[in-house]
Amino acid sequence: MTKSRFRTALLALVLALWSATGLQAIDTLPSQISDDEFWKLSESASEPGGSFQSENFLSNETGFQMVLPVLTRIVKPGGVYMGVGPEQNFTYIAAIHPKIAFIVDIRRQNMLEHLIYKALFEMSDNRADFLSKLFSRKRPSGLNDKSTPDDMFIAYRTAPTDNDAFKKNLQDIKDLLVKKHKFGLTNEDQINIEHVYTVFHDDGPEINYNSGTLNGRGRGGMPNYIDVMTATDPQGQQRSYLATEENYRFLRELEGRNMLIPLTGDFGGKKAIRAVGQYLKDHGATVSAFYLSNVENYLFQNQGGPGNPNGGVASFYANVATLPLDSSSTFIRSRSGGGGGGFGGSSRPPNELASILETLDAFKDGRIRGYQDIFNVPVFRGDVPDPSSPRNPGPR
Repeated sequence: MTKSRFRTALLALVLALWSATGLQAIDTLPSQISDDEFWKLSESASEPGGSFQSENFLSNETGFQMVLPVLTRIVKPGGVYMGVGPEQNFTYIAAIHPKIAFIVDIRRQNMLEHLIYKALFEMSDNRADFLSKLFSRKRPSGLNDKSTPDDMFIAYRTAPTDNDAFKKNLQDIKDLLVKKHKFGLTNEDQINIEHVYTVFHDDGPEINYNSGTLNGRGRGGMPNYIDVMTATDPQGQQRSYLATEENYRFLRELEGRNMLIPLTGDFGGKKAIRAVGQYLKDHGATVSAFYLSNVENYLFQNQGGPGNPNGGVASFYANVATLPLDSSSTFIRSRSGGGGGGFGGSSRPPNELASILETLDAFKDGRIRGYQDIFNVPVFRGDVPDPSSPRNPGPR
């Protein structure tokens, strides 16, 4: 046999063994994405913006850190993160260190808020400077890399507003996004960026879920930015993205490499989630964690009827099934009950983890017929799936 034939036969054997063992494809995700590719990816995968009952500038969840000790055992660094909503995604990302992250939200304003965050991360060397720009407050003296979240927010709660800094920062944000990165933001986008940044300026660290012009629905007791960032895990440890400089730096570097991509998309729509799935398959990558908040609850309501023409939850699970998944791929959900770090009398913590594949199988088998049924699907309670187990179907 000639050398060339031997090499061809050897390659064929390797490929056959690779296919037979069901091993994952080699991860070819880049370590950095160009500005042009970032914007093309965001826009090409996005759907037309939709509406929601709230502007949702800030999460109303204070129990989102409760799952972190288990989540970090299940999910290995270097994977793929998907999520919905604003800043709570940063804390999950800082905990599991994905290689790339996609935020999919029906509101285009959420995508624009993430672009504001991206600009502020790039403009701010550290947490104290970041908060100064986020809230347009003068930086208090005495803050440093060792300051705790409590130290930071005690100082910023009483820090005076800086209107001149607000105007300068707003212009700097627009210039960075439009002139430096050359993102194709429309005039309407830029007006909405000013709207979002104005709410952060006006409400400061007291901003909460009810802030903004579309809210005020009488839902009192919402946590503010201080409450959310100073919440803890079950051991009382603060693990928000602003808990340490290390957490902040990871997010800053990820944003600086254009590896956190916000999209506009309906979970039950026909494009966004599937487009992300195709991109990941093209690069041999697998979804590690998908933060859903309580979006499934809305998808179960009036699915397929007026106001929800996309088919609701059935379309969502069909979309998720197109993602590259394995037995450790994990849904992160919010569930009412408790605040701060407590359970508030609930038998379950406010946020929960569940196997994505188990959830899809349960829906297919008819075991999920309504929103409450999803909480009967096996939930990770500390038992990390064994990748070598026969129950592990491998990536799909």
